[in-house]
Amino acid sequence: MSRKFTNVAIAYDFDGMLAKGNIQENSFIPALGMNSKKFWKEVKKVAKKNEMDEILSYMYLLLDKANKKEEKVNKDSFKKHGENVKYFKGVEDYFKRLNKYARGKKINLKHYIISSGTKEMIKGTSIAKHFKHIFASSFKYDQHDVAEWPALAINYTTKTQYLFRINKGILNAWDNSRINEFMPEEERPVPFERLIYIGDGETDIPAMKMINYQGGTSIAVYPPSKKGAKGKVKEFLKQKRVTYIAKADYSENKDIDKIIKSTLDRIYAKERVKEFANRK
Repeated sequence: MSRKFTNVAIAYDFDGMLAKGNIQENSFIPALGMNSKKFWKEVKKVAKKNEMDEILSYMYLLLDKANKKEEKVNKDSFKKHGENVKYFKGVEDYFKRLNKYARGKKINLKHYIISSGTKEMIKGTSIAKHFKHIFASSFKYDQHDVAEWPALAINYTTKTQYLFRINKGILNAWDNSRINEFMPEEERPVPFERLIYIGDGETDIPAMKMINYQGGTSIAVYPPSKKGAKGKVKEFLKQKRVTYIAKADYSENKDIDKIIKSTLDRIYAKERVKEFANRK
């Protein structure tokens, strides 16, 4: 009898991790007549003044500034802004390459996004097709697909919730009854020990720590050109907040590629041992 495929999931942050910088900075913020530094400074100011979550603050300002500039804020315009994203080296062929490797190990590998970035912009990127589901901050739209109110704001602490949704196979943000229901570990579609989380910094620490605690794998990546970035994630490693650190280069035989493949090898070997142990 041929062995069944083993489910494995990789969850990614998006901004500054797969894509360079924040996705809104590529073309949307410039279209508002602002530079990124000025925009994010105002986000913090509004958040502080109103005792407001920073993600809700940036979403509010996107709509407010766009309406004042008469810039379109509908689903299609958001997606168009996502088309201008610049990726780190190797990203665009990384998914097909890794999926092929996983299939050779009898692994059913699925990719997910868990991001504070704008969902509709991420959906407009060339790599969106590779994700099983995108959990990201998004808007409520009217009958003409015009954004009118924040529908979902994902911040650094709520990211952990979406790891549980992947773990339990709940691919939506609204079903809170199922997320709280008891589900035996052996019945969960993706056990935490077969879940990999890849983030780029402090906003991902709760998710990475939780994955580590649950027996999964976490990788903190750093942009190669950003001064001090490597030293920062080295501290995360020293503090045992992450499993591995790696430069944001997704090319074949680079650190991220090697770490994920070795993790898949380990999962494959563990499943083989189980298989032999269960033979009578």
